[in-house]
Amino acid sequence: MAKKLEGKVAVVTGASKGIGASIAKHLAAEGASVVVNYATSKEGADRAVAEITGKGGKAIAVQADVSKQADIGRLFAESKRAFGKLDILINNAGVYEFSPLEGITEGHFDKQFDLNVLGLILTSQEAAKHFSPEGGSIVNISSLVSTLAPPNSSVYSATKAAVDAVTKSLAKELGPRKIRVNAINPGMVETEGWHAAGFAESDMRKQVEAQTPLGRIGQPEDIAHAAVFFASSDAAWITGETLLVAGGFR
Repeated sequence: MAKKLEGKVAVVTGASKGIGASIAKHLAAEGASVVVNYATSKEGADRAVAEITGKGGKAIAVQADVSKQADIGRLFAESKRAFGKLDILINNAGVYEFSPLEGITEGHFDKQFDLNVLGLILTSQEAAKHFSPEGGSIVNISSLVSTLAPPNSSVYSATKAAVDAVTKSLAKELGPRKIRVNAINPGMVETEGWHAAGFAESDMRKQVEAQTPLGRIGQPEDIAHAAVFFASSDAAWITGETLLVAGGFR
């Protein structure tokens, strides 16, 4: 069977673990050459690359902090050197911190907006220079919080609402260049970061599961399948969309 992304080149930011790593592996399984970007976790990125190449896929790991413009330039220069072109950008790198109103500081705000919003915009800006005249696909990993906006998440929810707005605006702006821009808005997904944050045994998890029509929280591959769809020609006439992938929880 023909692979959906044969001959395509994809950059996945924040792909050393969790959702990003799963997306990188699924894109590679469909034939894409994948650049696994990471900021600090070289070990995780190398592990994802080894898993992809071990199955006959093509991948390299590239360190870059995508909240910094100079790093972004280097990320795409190294991607081009390795694979010669660019077809797909998955803006997955992100950070989340929860805080009640009285605990919010400039640092708390800047850290999340610099990576989740400004970093995503600057990465898209650089990617747009590298897409061919045939166009490309940008997939932004947003979040259910952009609309759900739970308590103690005012800053994080605001960054994801911004991502949704950026997605719609860039879809209109880049459409004439055949560059599609869509967002995936995951609900609660079981990742390393999710375990580290203590959600595994939390009341919050039980509450979310109880309110989710499909009765479970998400797995990274639930998000990866949607990313493959948006990256592929199956979504050729879809742009500016935000797709909730949350088991029906909203």
